[in-house]
This record gives sequence, structure tokens and C-alpha cells, in this order.
Amino acid sequence: MILQVITEQFSATIAAHAMLQQRDVVLVGLSGGPDSICLLHLLHRMQKQFEITLHAVYVNHNLRPEEVQIEISFCEKTCRELNINFILKSVDVAGQQIKLGLNRQETARDLRYKAFDEAAYEGGASKIALAHNADDQAETIFMRLIRGSGPRGLSGIPPKRGRIVRPLIGTGRNLIEQFLGSEGIPFVIDSSNLKQDYLRNRFRLSLMPELKKMNPNLLNTIMTTASILQEEERYLEIIVTKTLMKLISRKTPHRIELFLSPLEKLELVILRRLLRRAIGETEGLRSISFPHIEDMIVLIRSGRPGDRIYLPNGIRVIKEYSILTITAEEPVRIADYLLSPGDEVAVVGAGVVIRASLENRHELLEMQEGDGKSSVLLDAGTLTFPLMIRARRCGDFFYPRGFGKRKKLQDYLVDEKVPRDERGKIPILLSDNDIIWVAGYRSDERFRPSADTKKYLRLVIVQGKF
Repeated sequence: MILQVITEQFSATIAAHAMLQQRDVVLVGLSGGPDSICLLHLLHRMQKQFEITLHAVYVNHNLRPEEVQIEISFCEKTCRELNINFILKSVDVAGQQIKLGLNRQETARDLRYKAFDEAAYEGGASKIALAHNADDQAETIFMRLIRGSGPRGLSGIPPKRGRIVRPLIGTGRNLIEQFLGSEGIPFVIDSSNLKQDYLRNRFRLSLMPELKKMNPNLLNTIMTTASILQEEERYLEIIVTKTLMKLISRKTPHRIELFLSPLEKLELVILRRLLRRAIGETEGLRSISFPHIEDMIVLIRSGRPGDRIYLPNGIRVIKEYSILTITAEEPVRIADYLLSPGDEVAVVGAGVVIRASLENRHELLEMQEGDGKSSVLLDAGTLTFPLMIRARRCGDFFYPRGFGKRKKLQDYLVDEKVPRDERGKIPILLSDNDIIWVAGYRSDERFRPSADTKKYLRLVIVQGKF
């Protein structure tokens, strides 16, 4: 009876989501636990029906050395008995966790899925079957509800995404364990699943049993809700995709530019989704939360041209006159150049040309010192040539003309409201190690011409065409 029930549920889930086709090569994520062992055995029993080829992969996270070898040996033995090719992958979760700055579970998940992809490529698999079940689905939805999530998060774990399929997503953990017991199929238990160190384990061990007492049909209720939300998500995503395609002005792997005028008129529910999708196109949504999306909406609807916000993962959102730019590109930082009197330098990245020329007092009809921004006149006798042009550096300081005292360059640029990602492309001109001019902004008081000046250096900055 149990075999019939679980087989019918399993087959119905596969059929409902078109998870398998004839002659598929299927890679099964195998941990040795009850869920993955159940998945492997049920797929093995369907091999003839679908004419599928099975492979199984165990991913060693290198976190439980005292248990891992037992699990590997068990999984290898199980696959040998079923005549299924066994693949072993090893990942360094602890090392990557430190490198990426993520929590352990996030790091393990990312590395595990990369290992699945590698094994699928090696085995020529068209599908990757994972053993998430109905209890996993319910736990996930409740966890996201408590943490805070929109409709997409509350739709839970998708039964199918790309080549990943989850044939047990409609089957409860209790039925899985009953099936294994009735068939005498052994499995192993990961001891970390019994500890309440992780939020999911606390849900699984404490909260879910209480909720099931309140509603014995809880899993079916949650599955129905998740199914409804998933269908609505698919419909809304179609609308978002069509809308986004019309709004893209330009796109690279790390930058997307959207026409601003139609963006401002979008309904809020579509705008939120579209912005999340656009961020996902540039870098990925990790660490992007609801407040970040709301900040973007405020920028779009109330910001001025040139305003910008900074999001996690190095993402910048910039409002221009007709375009909204979302970029994860590294901010431009200009290279070093040398400049002598009579020369000009094209500063790549800044998009400007800087010219230097010497002038004598008698050649000047009047003291045309320039505006200090696009043109400046300095005492050439106080300078050492060639001058250096470079980007700002930590610890830079100068004496802004008219300010009267020393000021950190960082503080000056903040006061001038220069956006953080624009500061690296401002040309800084130096004589020896002294800043003489922050090109386009202000010169240094120490090099200002005086009544005794005999020779003048004229510096001019103009926009280039590159």
C-alpha cells in the first residue's frame, strides 16, 4: 500500500512538471540520507519506463570528517548494488566561507550546486534530480515568512528550474521513511540535522510538529498555496520580461541601462520586480533586500540627475537625465602620466585633455589666473618638472586655494559632493610629492603666483572625444 501511494505521488509530480523525458541521463544528488536514498531507489525502479540512465554524486563539504567516510562508503555501496555510476566531489566550504564572507550554509549550498553542475557535465546528464520533499517546502516557506519575503519567496522551492528537478517535492518526509522501512532500504543520518544550531533544524525539530498538530493536513495546505503562488509568479515574470526588454537601452554582463521615462510610470508591483531582475542581470541578488529596492524607487521618482545609491556587492545605481544605470563594474581609476610645459596629455578614463604652457609676466595683458577649475595659473618657479598626473591615493592632502589651511583630499571631495565612484578618475597633478591642482576643481594655495613671480605655468583641462 505504501509503495503504491509513494509511487503514484512520485509519478504524478514528474508528469505534472514534465520532469523527465525518454532516454534522459539523470544525475541524482546523493547524501545517503533517507530523502536522497528514496529518490535514488524510486528513479531506479522507473529506469525501464523512461529508459533513463542514472548517475549519482556525493558532495563532500569537508565539514564532518568523522562521518563523511562512512557516508561515502555507504553511497558507493548502494550505487554498486543498483548498478549506478557513482561520482565523488569535494569542496572546501570553510576556506570559501572566509574568502567570500558568507555564512556556512550559503557557502555550502553554492559550492554544492557548482559540484552538481560539474558532475552533470562529466556524466553528460540532462537532468539533476534533488531530494527536496514536501516538509522541506513547508519549512522553507515558513522560514521566509518569518525573515520577511515577497510572493516569490513565499512560493517556495520550485519543482523544476532549468535542468534541476525535484520529484519528491509533493511527498512528505513521513511517507518517505515509511517507504524505506517497509522495503527494508537502509540509509544513514547526518548528525548535523539533529542539532538545533541552524534555523531550519529548529523549525524541523520544534515548530513543524506543533503546526502539524494544529493542522494535520498542513503539508497539503502549504503545497496548494505554493502551487498557486508559483503560477502567479510565472505569469508576472512573463510581464516583467516583456517590460524589461522594452526598457533596456544598453546592456553588458555587469551593466544595464534603462530608459528612465517609462520606468517612472510603471506600477509599483511591476517596478519592484523589474528592478530585482535588472540587478540580477548585473551581479546577483545576494544581500539585496526590500529596503534596497525601495531606495531605488525613491531615486527613480524623486532623485535628481547625477544622484546615485550604493548597494551591496559593489552595485551602484545612477540616475541620469534619461537613463537609469545599474552597474557592478569597477569604478574607473586613471593611470599615471607625466606632463611637461608645452605638452598635453589625454587622460584615458577621465575623458579629458590637460595642457601645460609657460607664460611670462610681460606676455600677459593682465593677471588672467583662470577660474581655478578648467584653467589655472601657477608660479612655475616653485614647481619641479615633469609634473605627475595620477588618481587620488589614501593620505593625500593639499591646501585648497582660498581655504587657508591644509585639508585631506578625501574630505575635500566629500565636501564637493563628488560621488564615491567618480573620485578615482579625477586627475590629481603633483610637483614632486605635492598636489598642485585637483583638475577641474581647485588649485593649491602654496603655488599661487605672487608679485615676485617671473614665470607662470598655465594648466587647462578640456573635455576630450574618447
